Amino acid sequence: MTRLAIVLTDGFADWEVAQLTASARSYFGFDVVFATPEGEEVRSMGSMRVAADTAAENLHANAFDGLVLCGGTIWETEKAPDLKQVIDDFIAHDKLVAGICGATLALARAGALNAIDHTSNAANFIAGAPGYAGHSRYKDIPQAVRDGKLVTAAGSAPMTFAAEIYRALGHAGDELDQYVLMFGAEHQPKAA
Repeated sequence: MTRLAIVLTDGFADWEVAQLTASARSYFGFDVVFATPEGEEVRSMGSMRVAADTAAENLHANAFDGLVLCGGTIWETEKAPDLKQVIDDFIAHDKLVAGICGATLALARAGALNAIDHTSNAANFIAGAPGYAGHSRYKDIPQAVRDGKLVTAAGSAPMTFAAEIYRALGHAGDELDQYVLMFGAEHQPKAA
């Protein structure tokens, strides 16, 4: 069974991993584990309360198939958790690592984006992150970007973020493409 570790922080963006977690668990049958800094209860931007399954600092790649960092307000502050060791562990074990919105800052600080194609909320949003030297590999596009087993996305791309995570885990195909089209249909231009 595929196991995903989803890291949530205080002020996490409710919508950014919702499609992923719901479909991963209910459709694909993944084991979804929620981790927070120090295992503390967190509240989303919308004030949803989440109790952690484990502490984010205790995540180890040998127990999971992937690490997903949800965006939110904390990543732009000095209160952002330092997950470099966790990120490095997952990368060293060739596991999926994904970050959306503000969580791309954690990947940038860890140096994980320096030599791969990636995206974020904007080039200038990520440019000043300490440890970041991936400016030439930044892709200014609205969809999620996958380079090997590393997935990044702007906060406005939760559907393609979920899809690229599935593709990185080997779940590509027509059915996934149809799923993305179905949930992205509202973004298509109106018929004349």
